[in-house]
Amino acid sequence: MCHDLAMPELSVRSMTQPEFDEWQDALARRFADSKVAAGTWTAAEALDKARQANAALLPEGLATEDNLILKGIRPDGTPVGRLWITLKHPQGVAGCAFLYDIEVEPEFRGAGYGRALLAAAEDAVREHGGTALELNVFGDNPVAISLYATSGYAVVTQQMRKAV
Repeated sequence: MCHDLAMPELSVRSMTQPEFDEWQDALARRFADSKVAAGTWTAAEALDKARQANAALLPEGLATEDNLILKGIRPDGTPVGRLWITLKHPQGVAGCAFLYDIEVEPEFRGAGYGRALLAAAEDAVREHGGTALELNVFGDNPVAISLYATSGYAVVTQQMRKAV
């Protein structure tokens, strides 16, 4: 692993079932909020649609094949964030995994844990034979966009919208 010296130490492990259940609820809420903010879904339908979308992607829950659902842990055992990676790209891009979710707990944001989690995701993809990692980021998230850009990610597709 080649990491920036300023990056905090972090390990990842698979989530437990109770952690997964709690994460699923929070993930659906964040996804719904993002879709509403992007104007893709209405507030009334968003949470149900988000839960349905996540259930379709994880039909066996935590045991869904080719998915890594990980918890980021500091050396002292404190959990600092989560990752959800599918090793099979949604559009079938060979060798390319897809990062569905990366999140740092609010109290650890701005301290390098996002970059450490991203590096851990890349390591996990390599360990499973992948050669690339792709992700989506909403345009109204400049902090995440900066993290990905400074971590070597390049824009491969882009959607734009204008209110008329």
